[in-house]
Parts: sequence; structure tokens; C-alpha cells
Amino acid sequence: MMRQYKQLLKLILVLSGITSCLVFTRCSPSQSGESSAEEQVYEPQYMFDILVDSLEIIQDQIGKNQFLADLLQQYGVPYATIDLLSRNFRDTFDVRRIRAGNNYFVMLTNDSLRQPKYFVYEINKSDYVVFSLSDSLYAYSGQKSVETHIEWAHGIIHSSLWNTIVGQGYDAELAIKLSDVYAWTVDFFGIQKYDNFELMYERKYIDGEAVGVGKILASRFNHYNKDQFAFYFEQDGEGDYFDEKGESLRRAFLKAPLKYSRISSHFTHSRYHPILKIHRPHHGVDYAAPTGTPVYAIGQGVVTRKGFQKGGAGNYLYIKHNSTYTTAYMHLQKFASGIQEGTRVTQGQLIGYVGSTGLATGPHLDFRFFKHGQPVNPLTVESPPAKPVEPQNMTAFANLVAEKQKELTDFINELNLAQSDEIASESDI
Repeated sequence: MMRQYKQLLKLILVLSGITSCLVFTRCSPSQSGESSAEEQVYEPQYMFDILVDSLEIIQDQIGKNQFLADLLQQYGVPYATIDLLSRNFRDTFDVRRIRAGNNYFVMLTNDSLRQPKYFVYEINKSDYVVFSLSDSLYAYSGQKSVETHIEWAHGIIHSSLWNTIVGQGYDAELAIKLSDVYAWTVDFFGIQKYDNFELMYERKYIDGEAVGVGKILASRFNHYNKDQFAFYFEQDGEGDYFDEKGESLRRAFLKAPLKYSRISSHFTHSRYHPILKIHRPHHGVDYAAPTGTPVYAIGQGVVTRKGFQKGGAGNYLYIKHNSTYTTAYMHLQKFASGIQEGTRVTQGQLIGYVGSTGLATGPHLDFRFFKHGQPVNPLTVESPPAKPVEPQNMTAFANLVAEKQKELTDFINELNLAQSDEIASESDI
């Protein structure tokens, strides 16, 4: 009886404006003079920045050959409204980009009328677009909040890095990230059986679901029985990967493969060939130089192709620098001593001499640059940074290395302990 009296008194005070407590909030003792464990805190529910407490939400996936008009008209949205949204908010999202299989949400009033209020389309796991379907028509795009967790991975390679990472249930993107980190120091095409690695990395989550891989923060890669460490460190507002001594894992290219007098032909998709008398692409840069001028490898790598093409490149040489970059040297007079397919070369190493072999009007080097197998202009390629950790940043870097190396060591010890326990349990059986 006393509780009913208090509830009635509270209702009277709220209606009369005497109390300052707001509806749906818990009053503190200083506000109401009392507290009750039975009172519930009201927490409004939002989806896509929309208050959805009073809405009915229908979630589904875009069907094959289903368009926005087909989808919304079944909920009673007039075609004129759909057409207006499609035309007026194309800069926000072009509805022609809606793809089968993606999620969508229709939000209706939670009453007998069930009037459509919003349509939400998930562009991908993080991006979405909201269309208002009420009297005030508008659209806006948004992003779900992304949580970043620090996770660990390890593996022993038996065939390839990709197979090892995917086979152990890690995100395939992690294989790409790790190969990028060591692109200049590990030959992933010459990977050895039992090469192994441990790494700490960022994992991205949205609504509790893993959606991608962020940065690798620290790693150890054992290649040819040699440990190679990588630590992510930022200086001057830019992040890069360094070894434990502060040297960059990336290697810069030489600006040119020879000391030349002039460029006789530039990279172009249409050049008039002086011998063939036709226009065709020239995906390289010609360096005019006297016969016998030394030609050097612009970066470390492996010779993958060496040969002679009578009606074209003449004596040619290809060097694969890593999984991303390859360079080609054509019309050589001859090759340097010891240069064969499979030869590992260092940056600045002599590989041949300028000539006019093949289809050439005079002595020159036709130099070509490939990125992911596609020709790019050698003069505009941005050479990867190779700047080491600067002296003023070495203390901070040394502290980071000490911290990450300890964490890597602890992780390795945990793995070894787990493996020992597993072996012991199997022997007991």
C-alpha cells in the first residue's frame, strides 16, 4: 500500500511540474529524496543513427535482379518518391550500384498503418546509406564504428605463406600484409620449407564481426634459419617498418640504371616507331648512350629472364625485385660476367652494357618498369622510402623494440609450452 502511495505521489509531482526528474531517467537521491532498485534506466535504441524504439525493422538481402523501385513499392512507397530519391541524391549514393546479396533494412511505423519511414542499404560491412521516406525526403551516408583489437598469429611454412596463413584460419589479408612488410628482404617465391613466423597485428571488428586486418605492429620471420624482425614505427608523421637496429626494411631504387647523356624516347601509349613506321605503345624509357656504357641493376633482386629477341628487344634481361616490382633492360650489347637466370644481384651491380641489338636504330638502353606485372613510367615511379630511424627518435624506437621483442618472446614461449603439453598428453595416451 505504501509503495502504491509513493508511486501516485510521484506521478502527481511529475504532472504538476514540481519535480525536475525527466521521464525515462533515474532520479538521484538529491533530486527525488529517495532511490529505488526497482526503477529501470531507459536507454534509447539506435540503428544507423536512427532512434528505432517506436519502429518496426525488417532486414533482408537484395535479391538477384532486384532494383530499388521493386523493393520499396512492395512496402507502399510511391514510385514518384523513389524516383525523386534516385535523382536528387545521386551524389550521396547512386542506387544503380545496389548489389545482390547486400543487406538492407526497411523501417516502418509500429502501428496498424505501418508507414515506411527509412530505407537503409549496407554498401559493405562498414559503409551504409540512409534514405528518409517520410514527408521530408533526404539521404545521408555513414560508417559503423570499427573496433581495433590486437591479436597474434604464427605459422610454420610447408608450401607457401598464403597456404599456411589461410590453412590455420587466419584472414587471407594477413598473408598480403606480411609479404608487403618483408617484400624487400624475403624472397617469397623462394620460400623454404619450415620457414616460420610470429606476428602481432591489428584486427578490425564491426558489431563483433571481424571485417579486416589493420597494421602489423611487430613480427619475426625466420627465413633460411635467420631471424628477421620488423617493427612498425612512426616518425615525422609517417609510419614505416624497421629492423631492430632502426634500419628501414624497404630499399630505394636507383634513379637510373646508367649514367646517360640524354633521354631519346619517353614512356607513351602511342609512339611513331622510326623503323616500323607505325604508331604503337612504347612502355619504357630509352637512354641514349655510347655502345659499351655500363648498365646497373637499380635494386636488389633475382634475374628471372635472360635471352635474345632478334626482331625486338635484342639482348634483354629481367630482374624481379620483389612480389611487386620487376625491371627490364633491352638492346644490350652483352651481359656482364656471371649474370644468368636465377642470379641474385645487388643494387648498383653491373649487369650488362649498352648496345643496339634487336630492332634499334642506334645504341641505347630501353629500360622498363613493371608494378604487379603492369608497365609503369620509370620516371614517375615513387621509390619506396629507405630512411632509417632518425637519431632524435632512437630512444623512443629502442623502447618500442624492447617492449615488442619481449611480447614476441613471451608469445613464442607460450607456443612452445602449449606444444610441450600437447606432446606430453599424447605420450600419456
